[in-house]
Amino acid sequence: MKGRILKNIEWGILICCIVLFVVGCICLYSATQESNYDELKRQIMWFGISIPIAIVIICIDYNIIAKVSPIIYGIFTVLLIAVLFTKPINGASSWFTITESIKLQPSEFAKIFVIITLSYLITIFQKKDKNEINKPLKLLAILGVVIVPVLLIIKQPDYGTAIAFMLATILILFVAGIDKRYIIGVTIIIAITLPLVYTFILPEHAKTRIDVFLNPNLDPRGSGYNVLQSKIAIGSGGLFGMGLLKGNQTQLGFLHPKTTDFIFSVVGEEMGFIVAGGVIVLYVILITKAVFVAKTAKDDLGSYIAIGIAGIFLFHMIENIGMTMGLLPITGVPLPFVSYGGSSLLTNFICIALLLNISGRRQKTIFVD
Repeated sequence: MKGRILKNIEWGILICCIVLFVVGCICLYSATQESNYDELKRQIMWFGISIPIAIVIICIDYNIIAKVSPIIYGIFTVLLIAVLFTKPINGASSWFTITESIKLQPSEFAKIFVIITLSYLITIFQKKDKNEINKPLKLLAILGVVIVPVLLIIKQPDYGTAIAFMLATILILFVAGIDKRYIIGVTIIIAITLPLVYTFILPEHAKTRIDVFLNPNLDPRGSGYNVLQSKIAIGSGGLFGMGLLKGNQTQLGFLHPKTTDFIFSVVGEEMGFIVAGGVIVLYVILITKAVFVAKTAKDDLGSYIAIGIAGIFLFHMIENIGMTMGLLPITGVPLPFVSYGGSSLLTNFICIALLLNISGRRQKTIFVD
C-alpha cells in the first residue's frame, strides 16, 4: 500500500515548492543581513517544523482528516474570534504573540480546514444526488461554512486572506457543479454592490489603497511610496539582476516590508527578469499540477480539496506578484514559500502534503477529459 502511494505521488509538486523555498531563503539572506539574518534563521526553523508535520499528513488518509475537520474548523473559528482581542500589529489584529520572535496567524491555518470542511460537507450533501448543492437551504449551509471565518478575517482587517477564501470557495463550488444561475446572479450582485461597498463600507485606508493603486503618484511619499519603490526595484534588475546583496532599493532600505509583502521585488532587483520569470513558471507548474490532482483524484472529496488549494495558491501568486508590479492593490498577501512567515510556510506545506496525499491515493488509470 505504501509503495503504491509513493509511486502515485505527484513529486513535481514537492520539487516546485522546495525550489521556491530555496529562492526565498536566498532572498532572505540578502534582505536580512542588517538584522543578523534573524528572519532567515526563523524561516529555516519553521521549515524544519513543517516537514515532519507534512509527512504525518501524507501518511493519514485524507478521508479520515476530512471527518475530523469540522471539529478543527470549530477550534479555529474560536481562535479567529479570540485574535480580535489581541494587540494590533501593523494595524491588524491577526496574530497571537507566543514570544517576541514567534507569532501565529490563525487565519492562515483556518484556510486549510475551511477548504476541507467545505469539501466534506458538499460530498455529504451529494451522496444521494449531485444536484443537492443547488437547493437553496443546502447552498446557504455550504456558504455559511465560509462566511463566518471570512467575516471574522475582514474584521481583523485582512482583506487579502478573505479574498483567498472566497476564490477557493468559488472554484470548489464550480467543480462541484453549482447551477449557472447562481453564478450569473452573484456576478450581477457583485457588479451592483461594489460601488456601494467602496463608498459606504470600506474604511478610509482601504479606499486609499485602491486610489493609490489606480494612481500611485497621488501620494508618492505616503501610500504610494511602497509600490513606486517596488516598481523601481523590479525595473532596475534588468535581465540578470544587480547581483545578490547589491540591490539599491533592497539594501538601502527603500523596500518595506522587503521580507514579506515585497519579497518578489528583491527577486526582480537582485536576480533579474530570468529568475523572476522562472519563479512565476514554477508557480504555474505547481498550480497546474494541483488542478491535475483534482482531475485525477479517486473521489469527489479529493477533487474539491485539491481545487480549493489550487485556488489559494493561484490567488496568492497573482495578488502578491501583481501588487509588487503595481498591477493590483496592495493587500499584504505573502508569496507562498518565498515570503518570510512561519504560519504561512507551515500552512503552505500542509497544503502541499494534502495534494501529495490525494495524488498518492488515486488510481493512475483515472483521467478526466
